[in-house]
Amino acid sequence: MILAVIVGCEIGFWVLLALGLLARYALRARRLGGALLLCVPLVDVVLLVATVADLRTGGSATYSHGLAAAYIAYSVVFGHRTLRWADEVAAHRLAGGPPPRKPPAGGMARAGYEWAIWLRIVLAYGIACALLGITIWAIGDPSRTEALSASMAGLAKIPAIALLWPLSYTLFPKKPRPAQHLTPNPDSAPNRNSNPSQSLTSTPTPGPHL
Repeated sequence: MILAVIVGCEIGFWVLLALGLLARYALRARRLGGALLLCVPLVDVVLLVATVADLRTGGSATYSHGLAAAYIAYSVVFGHRTLRWADEVAAHRLAGGPPPRKPPAGGMARAGYEWAIWLRIVLAYGIACALLGITIWAIGDPSRTEALSASMAGLAKIPAIALLWPLSYTLFPKKPRPAQHLTPNPDSAPNRNSNPSQSLTSTPTPGPHL
């Protein structure tokens, strides 16, 4: 049941986000778009209520409940960032706004960017563990919460694997591409030594008469 709710919440998240941005930029209905975008965080509330209700029935927790905690933690940490990115893309493509911001191309600036992303992943893992720990404490029956304890160990693989990205950019920094400057063509550039008045006042040399 919880796995189906997670899939439904993920679909609902992107549907509400797409409808809100279309209303804001394509239909120019800013109030409607804002109302739809405000409904996006309610998806997490639906998942949280469904998870608590499912556990209150007396059944044992499963890995799906751990996945629900990870989903909520990801939304808390990366939700605003995702909304901002989608808003920039929609404004650029539908309203002629500036292109979305891109991460640094290379160098230590890109390494710092990757470390910031990794710290966010660690924060999301910490929030997920906090939610799972509160659930384990609230249930108070280790036999029903074994899957939640196992979920903590399983989710720890995510920040461990994600650590490879900032380490690679730090140890092997990618050189940023040099900025390309357009240089004028010397053949097509005007001759600065020529006197414009001479070209206006001089008369063409008459050709031979036939």
